[in-house]
Amino acid sequence: MNEELLINVTPQETRVATVENGVLQELHVERTRSRGIVGNIYKGKVVRVLPGMQAAFIDIGLERTAFLHASDIVRRDDNHNGDIDTNTEDPIHYLLSDGDEIVVQVLKDPLGSKGARLTTQLSIPARFLVFLPHGKHIGVSQRIENLEDRDRLRSTVGHILKSEHKSGGMIVRTVAESASEEDLRLDVSFLHKVWERIERNTNGAVAPALIHEDIPLAMRTMRDVVRGGVEKVRIDSRETYEKAVSFADELIPEVVSRIEYYPGERPIFDLYSVEDEIERALDRKVPLKSGGHLIIDRTEAMTTIDVNTGGFIGRRNLEETLFKTNLEAAQSIARQLRLRNIGGIIIIDFIDMVEPEHRRQVMRALEKALARDRNKTFVTHMSPLGLVEVTRKRTRESLEMVLCESCSVCNGAGVVKTPQTVCYEIFREILREARQYDASKFLVIASQTVTDMLLDDEATTLAELHGFIDKPIHLQVEATYHQEEYDVVLL
Repeated sequence: MNEELLINVTPQETRVATVENGVLQELHVERTRSRGIVGNIYKGKVVRVLPGMQAAFIDIGLERTAFLHASDIVRRDDNHNGDIDTNTEDPIHYLLSDGDEIVVQVLKDPLGSKGARLTTQLSIPARFLVFLPHGKHIGVSQRIENLEDRDRLRSTVGHILKSEHKSGGMIVRTVAESASEEDLRLDVSFLHKVWERIERNTNGAVAPALIHEDIPLAMRTMRDVVRGGVEKVRIDSRETYEKAVSFADELIPEVVSRIEYYPGERPIFDLYSVEDEIERALDRKVPLKSGGHLIIDRTEAMTTIDVNTGGFIGRRNLEETLFKTNLEAAQSIARQLRLRNIGGIIIIDFIDMVEPEHRRQVMRALEKALARDRNKTFVTHMSPLGLVEVTRKRTRESLEMVLCESCSVCNGAGVVKTPQTVCYEIFREILREARQYDASKFLVIASQTVTDMLLDDEATTLAELHGFIDKPIHLQVEATYHQEEYDVVLL
């Protein structure tokens, strides 16, 4: 599979597009003013302990207090030779008190009205390893399935830590499957240098304070995403390109040759029509090549995806039509989840199919397509109604939440009142005001659309209302008013 990374950098934002075989698969956006904070380490202050929720609110210097659950608090246990145990039994008020200072790391960015999610189990990632400063356990990613490789990596990391007299626990990442001992040794050295800097910053900080910030998006992508399958990394900023080369030369020298500076006059995101794909990724309706389409709706609790045949009728019979549409939909859904970064609970409503084998094949196609997702996903069986539940790990806001905001007219409902409905509201408001106040006349200020209806379709009703209250009613158009907005002024 031909995979490229396109990195577009401006003073306002950095955008990273993952393109596979010429098709946009993922988009990461980091804006200078609202940069994500997952991975950042803070010295925070406990604002409030909530025993009933087994949690505490922590001030880490952000607009909203962050949330720390008891299950995310780890402690040293002298009975386990200094290993770190995740707390599952101790009540929160035994672990924290109001006013305590505590070093925490962000697990999840603030989402909507929710503050950031925190943990006290600090972890610092590098190319092949994740460092757990307060642990001693050496773990290996579950995605490395070969038992010999798992034993070799665990043994090698343990030998490096012992020979260099380094403390702390380590998790071996998936990309380390073919890493050499020297690669792992360089990571261990790098991570301990980072930790020494964090300790110095912690000792000199007054809570709330940021003591370690995760590296910028472009470098983070180099660290986490660039693997053997990535053929090129194109960057349109000379400064970022030089930083990327320096970063890669230190940590991932094997990819330095793949990094290119893109000086072209044509915007880098125009190379594979990425800008057009981004626009389409914000649409509710997703067309399928067969003629069918998906409808994607987001709610507070979940995201629903409805599969429709549209105008596709098939060549032989209805069952073939449904089967082919669902197969194509499975591929498209997996791509849309990655591209839109949809997380949490997803309900997919496939079109009902009669043949059990067709249902099995659609599920296999969906699972295979989701296997390429770097975020962890879990898929349930298809229900008799054709419903499939999917959960996808969410650590940052979706593309829609990053690029869009709720409509100021409909407040995110997706619908607005009709002009006729607004006219009837105006009539009721005039009646209400006429009964309560002794006005000589009334002025209705409304949008052009509503005013036109009052003068046309509802002209008779308006005249009858004028006769009923025996007061003049004047109309005035306000170009800045949206369809639902109006004022009834007493004169």
